[in-house]
This record gives sequence, C-alpha cells and structure tokens, in this order.
Amino acid sequence: MEQRSLGSQGLVVTALGLGCMGMSEFYGPTNDEESIATIHRALELGIAFLDTADMYGPFHNERLVGAAIVGRRDQVVVATKFGNQRREDGSWVGINGRPEYVREACEASLFRLEVDHIDLYYQHRVDSRVPIEETVGAMAELVDQGKVRYLGLSEAAPATVRRAHAVHPISALQTEFSLFSREPEAELLPTLRELGIGFVAYSPLGRGLLAAKPASLEQLTEGDFRNERYPRFLVENREHNLKLADRVREIAEAKGATPAQLALAWLLHQGPDIVPIPGTKRRRYLEENVGAVELELDPDTLRELDEALPVGAAQGDRYADMSRVNL
Repeated sequence: MEQRSLGSQGLVVTALGLGCMGMSEFYGPTNDEESIATIHRALELGIAFLDTADMYGPFHNERLVGAAIVGRRDQVVVATKFGNQRREDGSWVGINGRPEYVREACEASLFRLEVDHIDLYYQHRVDSRVPIEETVGAMAELVDQGKVRYLGLSEAAPATVRRAHAVHPISALQTEFSLFSREPEAELLPTLRELGIGFVAYSPLGRGLLAAKPASLEQLTEGDFRNERYPRFLVENREHNLKLADRVREIAEAKGATPAQLALAWLLHQGPDIVPIPGTKRRRYLEENVGAVELELDPDTLRELDEALPVGAAQGDRYADMSRVNL
C-alpha cells in the first residue's frame, strides 16, 4: 500500500489507517474475536496504522489492540491518545492536560498495549485550564525518554497548534474531516501545511452516514450512541443529510464504486499529507474500504463532489456538545 509521511520528523504510515474505537464502544454490540480478526486482516491488506485511545471502552480498546499485535509489533504504527479522562466504570472525569497526568496516562497506555513505546501519542482534547505549552512540554519529555516517538494533537485550533509546535514538533493533527465535515479546509489545513504537520482524518465516512442506507439507520442497536451524541443523526437533520449521501451514492455507482470507497478516495485526493482512518469492527467493511486506495478520481468527478457537498452542506453540529472541541 502507498505510504504517506505525517509531518517532517520521519513518521511514515500507510495511506489508509484503521480506527479501532467502535471495536469497544459507542457503535453498538462488539465482538473481540471479530475485532482482532479485523485488525489481522488489515495487516494482511497492507493497512498498518492503528488508531486507539485510552478512553475507548474505557481502556478496553488499548488492551484489545495490544492483544491483536502481539508478535506483530514491528508491522504496525500504533497511535493512541490521552486527555479525555474516564474511570474504569466508564464515568467521565473531564479533559486533563496536566503534565503529571500526561506521564501517568502514557505509562498506563504502554502497559495496556503491551509495548515499550507508542509511535504517535496525541492529546485527545485540549485542556483549556492548562497552557498547551505545559502539556506538550510533558509530552516532549516522553519522546526524550524513548516512550513516545512522535507527537500529535486532536481537535486543536490553528492558534493552539502553532503554540504547541513551537514547544516540540507536532507530526500529526487529528480532526474530523469528510465530505460532510469540510471545515478544516478554511484555516486548519493551510496552517498545518505551513508548519509541515500531517493531517489524520477521523470519521471520514461521517460516522457511517456517507455509507449508510436509510433503513440501516432506523435499526441502530442498543448501545449505539449516534442518535444521542451526534446531531446529524437526529430526525430533524437525518433526512437532509441522507439526501446528500444519496448524491454521493449516485456518483459512486457511476464510477463502479461504493459510497464509502468514493468518500475515502475523495479524502486521499485532497493531498498526500492526509491519511483517513475509517473505523470498522468487521472484516467485510474493512475489505470494502481498502478499495478506495486504488480508486482514481478525475477532475470532473472531484468537481461534481464539490458541487454536491460544498462546505457546510451537512445539517447539524458534529457533536451535541461542541464545548470540548478547541475552536
């Protein structure tokens, strides 16, 4: 598979990553056996960039990824995150960027992942109570100690990224980016390119909206938080957004592709510094997503998608509570 550089410090990953969050929480029932089989299948298909976080589960997802890569550590780039602090019972503590917590969280992640270093370590959310310089300073110490190789931020505003990057080079910024969420194009992406920071696009399929059929959304299972936490799935917004998704489906069918493949290929065509990490807990969806890497989009198709889903086309905020996002 094509390799892409994230930042200018030497981090190289596969053009497509695998988001592992849904293997533990948020999107309905989970199955560890199938999840591990999905991770192993990803490696077979050339996807070697795995994304997790301590809060997924909580803690279960890191343990799952750790179990899946035993004996395969040298085949994968492992990215995890800290900062959304939760207790073992799943209850919420808050956003935490205190230096002492950075160190504690890293040690716990290393233990759960069963690794001696983390390839890419993100601050999951910016703590407004702690200067970013202090948080990144503590993260930089982890690099000096060999516990972390590269640093990242998630959902950080351009001004915050600049301040962080001045303390220690940031290799990657992770934010939601898709045909439904094109806001990064205005200021964030140009800032990252100016600074030489790579972009990791999470929820590249709009949390499934860009790939779903209406009937499937009516049958969201118990434990699937999309109807609760993501306004774009609410009844008052869903019909509008599904009409946009239908247009993507029409364009995809004309290309002999699936909507998911087209949406991922669109992101891959936005620049060699962009790496989508579609999440799935099933091998069949993983195998479908991989087809995006070989899908060539001509200028007419790209223009058609731009016209069908311009910036701001989707209806509803990305999260019910946008206060945790550093804007």
